[in-house]
Amino acid sequence: MKTIAIIPARGGSKRIPEKNVQLLGEYPLLAHSILYAKENSDIIDEIYVSTDDAEIKKTALQFGVKVIDRPESISGDLEPTVSALKHVLESVGSDVENVILLQPTNPLRPQNLLKEAFSQYQKENKDSLFTISRNHQKFGKIVENKFQPFNYSFGQRSQDLEPLYFENGLLYISKASLILNDIIISENAFPFEVNHIFAQVDIDTPDDLDYARFLYQKQ
Repeated sequence: MKTIAIIPARGGSKRIPEKNVQLLGEYPLLAHSILYAKENSDIIDEIYVSTDDAEIKKTALQFGVKVIDRPESISGDLEPTVSALKHVLESVGSDVENVILLQPTNPLRPQNLLKEAFSQYQKENKDSLFTISRNHQKFGKIVENKFQPFNYSFGQRSQDLEPLYFENGLLYISKASLILNDIIISENAFPFEVNHIFAQVDIDTPDDLDYARFLYQKQ
């Protein structure tokens, strides 16, 4: 049974035109996730890019990975990522045990992240794992034009906040059987904590891309 990596990269980005092939350093955005998967060939048996876009397909093929043409029916703005993953699994056959989801919009990952996460995934014997990071901000809500603290009290020090975490998007690992049931993160998924500056990079706007380029040059 195989472990495969799937990189879902549709076209049609509105905030950053042709986002997934924009350059980050010397490589297109998409290529960073491809190269990361290739660096982990001891874990990943095959790499697939799912796309509906000709330029993205061309880039993926140039970097030596397989491409699954995504149907228009599951390529819309509101379509969940699991639809693309499920389509890939249905296209490649039944001998896949684990799926590693690498989002091209999270191109910067700590070098040993996948090895450590996959080891934990196997050790915990879970059907899914996803990466999280600790939040250190003070959140609140506006109710009737008044600010109401959510995770702190006025005057409380940041270091004394109750620990809260966010899904950072760096990495997901799921059983193929789970994805075929339209689920990526199960109820008993293992939350793998990553406290690294790369966890702050999730490219959706031009400012996000500028920040990623700054970190890439610095790191």
